[in-house]
Amino acid sequence: MVQPAGEDGTQEGRAPGDGQQRPDGPRRKLGKAVKGATAAQAGKAAKAVKAAQRTAKKAAPKKAADKKAAATKTQTAKTSAEDPRDPRETRTARAAGAAKAAVQSVRSVKAAKREAARPPLLRTTDRLVLPQHPALHIPDTKVVLSTASVYPASTAVAFELAAKLGYDGVEVMVWNDPVSQDVDALRRLSDAHQLPILAVHAPCLLITQRVWTTDPWTKLVRARAAAEKLGASAVVVHPPFRWQRQYAREFVAGVNRMAGETDVRFAVENMYPWRYRDREVLAYAPGWDVTEEEYRHFTIDLSHVATSRIDAFGMVERMGDRLAHVHLADGSGSGKDEHLIPGRGKQPCAELLEHLARTGFDGHVVLEVNTRRAASPAEREADLAEALAFTRLHLATPSHVR
Repeated sequence: MVQPAGEDGTQEGRAPGDGQQRPDGPRRKLGKAVKGATAAQAGKAAKAVKAAQRTAKKAAPKKAADKKAAATKTQTAKTSAEDPRDPRETRTARAAGAAKAAVQSVRSVKAAKREAARPPLLRTTDRLVLPQHPALHIPDTKVVLSTASVYPASTAVAFELAAKLGYDGVEVMVWNDPVSQDVDALRRLSDAHQLPILAVHAPCLLITQRVWTTDPWTKLVRARAAAEKLGASAVVVHPPFRWQRQYAREFVAGVNRMAGETDVRFAVENMYPWRYRDREVLAYAPGWDVTEEEYRHFTIDLSHVATSRIDAFGMVERMGDRLAHVHLADGSGSGKDEHLIPGRGKQPCAELLEHLARTGFDGHVVLEVNTRRAASPAEREADLAEALAFTRLHLATPSHVR
């Protein structure tokens, strides 16, 4: 049966050149309704046109949404093919990554604020210095770092930090680190860092009873020999323990005799009574207060002064011109040998430094502090930098020593 021709010269329901019939769309149906309608049905046909237009408008967004959903589904399938994880795990990982990035961003901002608020150190490159000024007198006193200040790090670390921060030299604590016991190794470190060894601390602690030898006099002889070979001007020694009876009986005369045989100063260090609850134990002989004996030279340790709970300037006065060496550290008077960074305790560290500068002190000031609680190497370095800055600042005086 022949189909009637359409207005465009094609058969109804066919596209030009298309031999396949296709379903009528909304507009084609509307055309049929209008064309076949009578005058009485025109109003109904017009309403049908408007209704069909509204339907078409509603269908268009839905069709677009369907296309978008299909595209999203395709992309998800592609992502799933590339990432073997479950899509929920992927979303969780992305969320965790975003959260981590946000936390890092906040931390960076806070760190920048802290850095901006921190007062600048007195620096020339990595070396801490004081600015020169015509009215400022800076004495020739050497500011020295004890290798004990980096414990439990090694002797080599102490040399590295002392050189980096601008200390004038190093005091070697001879203890269980093999490098501290080896004169040749110490000389190589000194040469490598271009940093002199200005003092040697003899191995007379409880933890160094077997270092070099168990004989206390041999320890002092070897300490003197090391100081002479290394060019150090002082050997720091503690008074004997009470159980070293023979050594204790001969100590004062023996140390003075050894001091007369060399240019190296044997500077005997003040100690403190040991305390247990409310009791004091006298652990040293002849005694912990070295000013009670006729030694040629003294070392004053302000942390030991704090532990002894005595007056620092009273001890300095008793030492007089025999004060040859200073171990600078602070203490709170708690009864423990704290060795705090100067300025963090109750000892007159600043006042002592000013006194030394004004009286022409010709010895060394050695930072012997405890950095074991430092959370990181960077924090230890900051502590040692603070100690050096404090010492240089308070050694400077507004007028020349007369």
